[in-house]
Amino acid sequence: MLRRSLLGALALPTLLPGLARAQDTWPSRAVTLLVPWAPGGSNDVTARLLAPALSAKFGQNFVVENRPGGGGSLGQGLVVRARPDGHTLLFSSASNHVFHSLVAPDLGYDVREALAGIAMLTDVPNVLAVSNGLGVSSVQELLAKIRATPGGLAFGSSGTASSNHLAGELFRMMTNVEMTHVPYRGGGPVATDLTAGVIPMAFMNLPTVLGPAAAGRIKILGVCTETRVRFRQDIPTVAEQGLPGYSVRSWSGLFAPRATPRPIIDRLSEAMKEALEQPAIAGRLTDIASEPIWMDPARTDEFVRQEFARWAPVVRAARVTVE
Repeated sequence: MLRRSLLGALALPTLLPGLARAQDTWPSRAVTLLVPWAPGGSNDVTARLLAPALSAKFGQNFVVENRPGGGGSLGQGLVVRARPDGHTLLFSSASNHVFHSLVAPDLGYDVREALAGIAMLTDVPNVLAVSNGLGVSSVQELLAKIRATPGGLAFGSSGTASSNHLAGELFRMMTNVEMTHVPYRGGGPVATDLTAGVIPMAFMNLPTVLGPAAAGRIKILGVCTETRVRFRQDIPTVAEQGLPGYSVRSWSGLFAPRATPRPIIDRLSEAMKEALEQPAIAGRLTDIASEPIWMDPARTDEFVRQEFARWAPVVRAARVTVE
């Protein structure tokens, strides 16, 4: 460990001049916004909404690239190992950034140290949704169906240790019912199988299910938040349907390799703030049930630390593991 630290210290002076030059010319080419989930999920939808605003601001293309796998750790790891010059960024979520990091056996890094917060962007409600074929219209009807089914029911999520998975595990623990987790590689594939009746129920991000629900192809039973969502007061909470205290939220944020020059991070953070304040973008986020919650780099890093402290005990109690 000491030898590696000394080698790193010796290499730093060589790296710093290049990074200093990079911050003066950044961005000098297209910037990759890496989404560690499959296309169609709320994280992906939000990234694709904000990317054009960044392209217009900086005069270079900001390209969304999906790299799903490993509960979001595949794409996240690519950004951790990327050159810290501001040209490879992570459009992260609570699922990969916190939940999966808490249960992964050995990522080879501490995400809190490896990635620097640029900005917290959106607060994304989770929901409990069911296929139309299940024939239930409330949480209590769903619980009755689960208890009447030998072996219980399967529930889908965007991946092992995702916020959706934790929402399901917390639901299972609080209701003492049998449920089997079926992990997917993002919210889009979950919505597809839920619509087709391949899985009977799922915990998902609200933006992902709004379209299918509005078209009558699936049914949202409740939001997984403490109170009803401000812009969708018509959807009851799971908590008010017999599970007081039940609450699981997700979020999205922008992150960079920790050694990325601070001037680049600050420019990006301010650009994200400006983008979220644009009426067209703010309105579209509201349409897809995402709440803008911009935070500056320091506050973003602190928020991540608070999330780890909050969820570590829950993950242990749920006994969530990944290989």
